[in-house]
Amino acid sequence: MNSLLDYYHIRESDSFYLFWVKELLVALLIFAIFWILARVLRYLLTTWGPKFTSFTSTDLDDRILLRITPPASLLLIFAGLYLAIKSLPLAEKVHVIASGAVFIANIIILTNISWRAMDELLRWYGGEMAESGRAGLDRQLLPLAEKLGTIFLIGTALIIVLKHFNYDILSLVTALGIGSLAIGMAAKDTLANMISGFTLMIDRPFRIGDRIQLTGGQTGDVQDIGLRSTKIKTLDNQLLIIPNSDLCNTILTNHAFPDLRSKARINIGVAYGSDVDLVKNIMVSTALEIQQVLRDPPPEAFFTSFGDSALQMALFFWVDDYTLAFSTTDKINTLLMTRFAEQGIRIPFPTTSVYLQKEQ
Repeated sequence: MNSLLDYYHIRESDSFYLFWVKELLVALLIFAIFWILARVLRYLLTTWGPKFTSFTSTDLDDRILLRITPPASLLLIFAGLYLAIKSLPLAEKVHVIASGAVFIANIIILTNISWRAMDELLRWYGGEMAESGRAGLDRQLLPLAEKLGTIFLIGTALIIVLKHFNYDILSLVTALGIGSLAIGMAAKDTLANMISGFTLMIDRPFRIGDRIQLTGGQTGDVQDIGLRSTKIKTLDNQLLIIPNSDLCNTILTNHAFPDLRSKARINIGVAYGSDVDLVKNIMVSTALEIQQVLRDPPPEAFFTSFGDSALQMALFFWVDDYTLAFSTTDKINTLLMTRFAEQGIRIPFPTTSVYLQKEQ
């Protein structure tokens, strides 16, 4: 009787052993298939991928392909490991822990692939903007876009993981929504400035280095465009800090747009009786003597009005850079004094004549 029981125990242990050997072999086969697929994928991406991407006009796809090839093959390996663990008849708790850990690893790898593709896209776009002369924008906008993209990817990955483990994400999303609403109401001015800063970066009414003039008369060069405020260095070397929401809702003049050329004006009065044509010729020829004055478009002189004590004349000229307008005006004014004196043209000053009449 004992020998018979021993025989049955041996048969049961043999069956149990054969069952687990079979299950382990199936799991190893699944993992091996995915490991081979990962090797094949890596070979295709490194060998045949560049041949297909060579047909495109940009190197963006080449750069993305190079960045995502290592984690893409690793993703296949972990996917095979996940399916292999799922195929094993483990205890429910062990099964949940093991497969869950591998699932989280897969999500991390997938998030890393997405982040690498996004990072390469932003780098490529920043290089394109630098080549087109918009390097100031990538310094402001691209770090913000990268941070927002990273937060989005991490949030998406977290939601997928929680959903996999049957957590109620609706309550989490609701709590985040209510919290965001409360924060938005408490910091509405700050958020308004941040949204306005983002608008300034996209719409680009001015760029870093541009000289702008506000409706209040302040003029200066843009030093920095931040999320909350914009810094402007005035002509007397003071730093003007303006909230972005104010800049978005005001009228301003950009002296550097559409190009750096600037038109300047000189107003001058000559005495009544002066030869107007001669005065205009002197003004134009004097301006052409200054090297900074552009020949195309040429300077022009006009007789604008009859003043109280002088004939009002105006000289218009162009310079290559708006920063040269002030110094060029000084040179022309100085030289005009000499040329008018040489031609006997008088620049009058306001006078008042008083006539006294005796009573008869």
